[in-house]
Amino acid sequence: MAVKVQIVFHSLYTHVYQLAEAVAEGAKEVAGAEVRLAQVQETLSQEILEKMGAVEAKKSFAHIPIADPQDLADADAILLGAPTRYGAACAQMQAFLDATGGMWVKGALVGKVGSAFTSTASQHGGQETTLVHMHTFFYHQGMVVSGVPYAAQELLNLEEISGGTPYGASTIAGPRGERTPTANELAIARFQGKHVAQLAAKLSA
Repeated sequence: MAVKVQIVFHSLYTHVYQLAEAVAEGAKEVAGAEVRLAQVQETLSQEILEKMGAVEAKKSFAHIPIADPQDLADADAILLGAPTRYGAACAQMQAFLDATGGMWVKGALVGKVGSAFTSTASQHGGQETTLVHMHTFFYHQGMVVSGVPYAAQELLNLEEISGGTPYGASTIAGPRGERTPTANELAIARFQGKHVAQLAAKLSA
């Protein structure tokens, strides 16, 4: 039976989008996995996006469809990706999650696998608190929460500055978004995608 994996993300400067693509690559390594990528609705105006210098960056993933909260009920695994805002998920992602109240009432997401990934400007910019913040959504929906086990050897890489936590994949964007995800960070994201898809397949069997 095919396992359905949905990856829902918000990205301004492509950092989270690049992680999402890597997560998708990992999930697709699992036989029979159906992987769907979607981005949450942007809430910032075009004027603000232009002032932030994010317009051109967002064009690179404009082809990714807008996520519909109701589609989550069709997934076996849900991975959420969002940049941090003061140690929690950005408002755009929070707005998306707030629209799932109907599914909470129905218990539509109970038993599904949930996992998260993130991006911060600095090395210690709230990566783990942001991931745990997104985990609370999974707990309230009755989902099975997965992080990244230390079987991912890239988590133990001390040869370079790198994102990546046992709570989920992450990257460091830099204060002006000038740093791009490294090979080490993308490897952790791919591991996460594959690991979550495998868990979902076992639970769906």
